[in-house]
Amino acid sequence: MPSNPVVTPPPPEVITPAPPSSAAPIASGVILGGLDKVAARTAKLEVNMNTPVFYNTLIVTARACKTRPPEEPPESAAFLEIQDRKPDGTIQKIFSGWMFASSPALNALEHAVYDVWVVSCKTAPTQPAAPAPPNT
Repeated sequence: MPSNPVVTPPPPEVITPAPPSSAAPIASGVILGGLDKVAARTAKLEVNMNTPVFYNTLIVTARACKTRPPEEPPESAAFLEIQDRKPDGTIQKIFSGWMFASSPALNALEHAVYDVWVVSCKTAPTQPAAPAPPNT
């Protein structure tokens, strides 16, 4: 009786995904739009990370902002904390969460007088690379 040789299958081919062509830039802040519904005026707000900005009675603080890399469909999302300063001086937190530029109604600020929405992330200007020291 002839013996059957043992055949081992080749190892599975391992495919590693290519790294993204460019990483998303690190956001230094958020650019927001604001609407005063009573005065019918809009405003552009530039909010640096972790620095409160006052918009009439609102106090807006940006905690994070993410932008998709250029090879994906554009989207910016920001984590915001918004407080309202009442006439008696008390401060009430009225919003804490992520807002998306492409879907402002998805997680909107509920306020009788003001609307706030994300326009885009603000990126820090990139520093040019230091020149290489001359070869001597």
